[in-house]
Amino acid sequence: MTDNDQGTPNPWSREGSSEPQGEQPEQSGQDAEAPQQEQPAEPAQPSQAEQAEPGAEGYRSTAEYPKPEYGAGYQPPAEYPAAYGGFGPPSAGTPSYGAAPYGMPPYGAGPQSTAPSSVYPQPPHRPGHRSGTGKAVVIAAVVALLAGGAAGGVGGYLVASEQSSSISMATENALDEPRPARETGSAPTGSIESVAQKVTPSVVQIEVSGAGGSGEGSGFVLTDNGYILTNNHVIESAADGNGQLRVVFHNERRVAASVVGRDPTSDIAVIKADGVSGLQPVELGRSDDLNVGEQVVAIGSPFDLSGTVTSGIVSAMHRPVRAGGSSGDLASVMDAIQTDAAINPGNSGGPLVDMSGRVIGINSAIYSPGGTLSGSSAGNVGIGFAIPIDQARRTADEIIKTGKATQSYIGALVSDARGGGAAIREVEANGPANKAGLQKGDVVVKVADRSIEDSDELVAAIRARAPGEDVTFTLRNNETITVTLGAKSVGG
Repeated sequence: MTDNDQGTPNPWSREGSSEPQGEQPEQSGQDAEAPQQEQPAEPAQPSQAEQAEPGAEGYRSTAEYPKPEYGAGYQPPAEYPAAYGGFGPPSAGTPSYGAAPYGMPPYGAGPQSTAPSSVYPQPPHRPGHRSGTGKAVVIAAVVALLAGGAAGGVGGYLVASEQSSSISMATENALDEPRPARETGSAPTGSIESVAQKVTPSVVQIEVSGAGGSGEGSGFVLTDNGYILTNNHVIESAADGNGQLRVVFHNERRVAASVVGRDPTSDIAVIKADGVSGLQPVELGRSDDLNVGEQVVAIGSPFDLSGTVTSGIVSAMHRPVRAGGSSGDLASVMDAIQTDAAINPGNSGGPLVDMSGRVIGINSAIYSPGGTLSGSSAGNVGIGFAIPIDQARRTADEIIKTGKATQSYIGALVSDARGGGAAIREVEANGPANKAGLQKGDVVVKVADRSIEDSDELVAAIRARAPGEDVTFTLRNNETITVTLGAKSVGG
């Protein structure tokens, strides 16, 4: 265990990796149409001719990232919402005509301010007790009019006129009402409020400064003595020792921090806050039993606004999202959770939690239509991505114990296949794929019960599993092959 005090509570439970052994079987080819782009189906550094460059229009980052090439199928990379981009004016829109909705400014009015502001809410309305004389007189007058004809009507009019001054003085004023009693009860279990109260003390803001510039991101506490989980892209500019890290806790305490280890292929890093104790670690959940539509909460520091809480749902599971690092690191292909909870620059590394306040993902990327690799972010459009906690906890546990991580791999170079699937282009001698019988030209269309549409999806499916697992690959010709996933050391 690297720089970890013995006896310190640690939320990890799963660990271990293995390297499969076996004989090389005979190979039999399977035809596949070769697309242009190839990529390794493991986190190893490819040769210069094979290395993909992450990044593409449609997803953007607050830092410069290399730009990937995509094969027959387009898989956009994702924007890292890590660094503070600042507030900016809204984009000009096309005016609408007609009556404005009630409570809105009239159409054609000038632009409204988008700067954050506070509004003092009015106290709740409570009807007060007042004299009923005026109301009773008017009602009586109306009844008299209906029952007594013209004579009754005249009499009623005279009586109502005499009481008019009394009626006008009986107005209600919310400012005259007493303040309500202070709320002293706890938030309802399972509410956004209760989740925020439980998790926010464990969420931190990370400030990074280095030769490449400065920025901010988020993270969350794993141990009471200062181990913190975040994204690799949040801290990578300081990972070479030329930068500085500072952690800001929920009570505004700032301390220096150092990088314990990182894995660029999974976009996961662990840092250690200096000289701290008695911190409140998060409670870790699981991501393999999440359901689409399940409510979730995101907590972090978007645009330098620490402790920001947003909510939404799980929009989709198993999204293969490609995103790269700003220092030339390999692209990471995440087997991501998609959510519509608002995630913006600065949220990266913060927790995505379920309604029991358990961390089920690490907020990592957003989709930004029309975005570029430079300039300020367009911000949240309701499509955010998080790394599943099942994968992250395995990697983080290894980093804390050894300073490095291992990732699953099969020892094959793959690319998109026309008609769907991932085509095997090269097979590493004596690697897991070779030992299992996969050959150049095979097209993988399914891993276990998961359909494989392109090479990114195959990479994501492999990295989502632990080294040593036996996984069934289904080929286009309906042949099935069982592959024992290998383990390869990455990061540092």
